[in-house]
Amino acid sequence: MTDISVVTTTSQVENRSWLLSPHGTEPGTTPSITVDVSTFTAGTHYPNGYIPSGIVLAKITASGLYGPYDSTALDGRQITTDGRIGLLYGSLSVKTGSTKVGGALVVHGFVNAVRLPFQAGSGGITAAAKTALSLIHFSA
Repeated sequence: MTDISVVTTTSQVENRSWLLSPHGTEPGTTPSITVDVSTFTAGTHYPNGYIPSGIVLAKITASGLYGPYDSTALDGRQITTDGRIGLLYGSLSVKTGSTKVGGALVVHGFVNAVRLPFQAGSGGITAAAKTALSLIHFSA
């Protein structure tokens, strides 16, 4: 029997308006990472089921996975001085029950800081994060 039931899917239109040029996004320049979904807040970081590109991510010391940069965290995501930080290159779909999702980091390039998805708080761009992202030139 043929199944003709209606299936609903969601999609995300990619918004990389925060990138000022493709520099730093060429093949081989965006390191692959794995994101720990449990470090994100559903209603805040991915209210529509997608973690947006441009969120500031930092490495969790114990697991080696990435979560939103947070200066108050105690798991390594507060450290921004040793190259363990970057901007998420492409939006990530978070399905119900997901614990890990693969992605890529932007670690150098040209970025319009006011267009990043989070200006403050967990995953936001701060003065310390800008300093740690020394290979990214921020405008605005």
